[in-house]
Amino acid sequence: MQNKTILTMLAIFVLGCLNPWVNAQDNGDNGDDGQAQKLYQQFEMQNAKRQFEQANATLAKALELKDIATLHYLRGRVRFRLGEFDASVKSFDAYVKAMPKAESRQWERGISMYYAKQYKRGAEQFELYQTYHDQDVENSVWRFLCMVPETGVKKARAVMLPIENDRRIPMMKVFEMYRGTATPEEVLQDARRGEPDKQTLAGRLFYAHLYLGLYYEVLKKPELARKYIKLAADESLIGHPGINTYMWDVARVHWDRMQQ
Repeated sequence: MQNKTILTMLAIFVLGCLNPWVNAQDNGDNGDDGQAQKLYQQFEMQNAKRQFEQANATLAKALELKDIATLHYLRGRVRFRLGEFDASVKSFDAYVKAMPKAESRQWERGISMYYAKQYKRGAEQFELYQTYHDQDVENSVWRFLCMVPETGVKKARAVMLPIENDRRIPMMKVFEMYRGTATPEEVLQDARRGEPDKQTLAGRLFYAHLYLGLYYEVLKKPELARKYIKLAADESLIGHPGINTYMWDVARVHWDRMQQ
């Protein structure tokens, strides 16, 4: 999803969620509270090093001590990165139950629902996200992907969430491709619009490749789907400033699933 969404979430974290104990209710056990904070700090280091199995175990221990909403959110993200889709949804659900006002922002939850084959719930989550941010092509595409197993490509195309001004190149062309009014070749051409420098082009092509791969998959063209998902999951792209790292992990998880 868009980097501005990540910035929004970071702002929320700074105001209390990044350190989950800022707004947590005191359960009267300061010993447990201190130990849980240490576990959270341990999680931060593990997550930064992409040690997701360890990070998941650390969050589980922290939650046994302090049932804090943000820990469920963070665990939902970690569990997705581990390919534990049902468990990821469960964690995101726990977060939303504790923080219902945050539900409209939970695009990660929708993606986990897609991979957990909870397609109806996933579509509903992306519809809700549209009320929070209505110019995100990725949101419209993921809702389309959730609808296809239930309705087929033709109907899903006809009711795609409308997007008019996603400023990221080549996202509007990606939207047109999913609507059936642009070709994959046009998406790749648009990614090169304006003679971008190497770094900018790599970021644009990541999104082009990811959504081309997903597109070809729903069109039942597995060889092309594999080609583009593999390109998107290139490990050299980790940490690229123009790529949401969580979305890179979506590509990586999808590629891992293709190998099974």
